[in-house]
Amino acid sequence: MGWQELVIILAVLLLLFGARKLPELAGSLGTSIKEFRKATEEASEGSGDDADGAEPGADAVEHHDADRDAEH
Repeated sequence: MGWQELVIILAVLLLLFGARKLPELAGSLGTSIKEFRKATEEASEGSGDDADGAEPGADAVEHHDADRDAEH
């Protein structure tokens, strides 16, 4: 995207929202991006725990079934 396109987009935004509202919108956008990045990093850290690809809690179900079979 060239500088001419950016100028046109900024002019349209200025016309739509006004000069007072643009800094508030930019701050909200920055905060939203920061929160989104934090959430995706936390999600990717949490998904690294299951290296074998098994569902969480699958081991507990298998152990419970083994205990039940041993009782009978």
